[in-house]
Amino acid sequence: MGRSPRLKLLLDTHVWLWQLLEPDRLSTTAADAIAANLDGLHLSPVSTWEMLLLARKGRVLLEPTAVEFVKDALRESPAIAAPLTHEIALRSGQLQGFSSEDPADRFLVATALEHDLVLVTRDERMRSFEPLKTLW
Repeated sequence: MGRSPRLKLLLDTHVWLWQLLEPDRLSTTAADAIAANLDGLHLSPVSTWEMLLLARKGRVLLEPTAVEFVKDALRESPAIAAPLTHEIALRSGQLQGFSSEDPADRFLVATALEHDLVLVTRDERMRSFEPLKTLW
């Protein structure tokens, strides 16, 4: 029996955060897919920005400092940086039928579409948006 093809995954910010701090919050499907596709993990710079924003707002505690925590997480992560391009910025403003006005969500959706990545997310709005491929 042949080996299943590797997936190219884009981690939503909360998935990256949970993977680092609270892996039990990940669904079994998401955790298994991440573990099986470590060489195909992608992370957007938007998630770096969003993680620092969450820390600044006091919604998450990252130690010793938020910046140091994120730098360490990026160094230790097998994830590849998913480039943030002008095409992604343009596409984020043209997501017909996507209900979220959250800029981070729009950039992540546009990134997944532009780079043909499967977005790992618990977010229902993202998961129900066609033609986005998601996994949870």
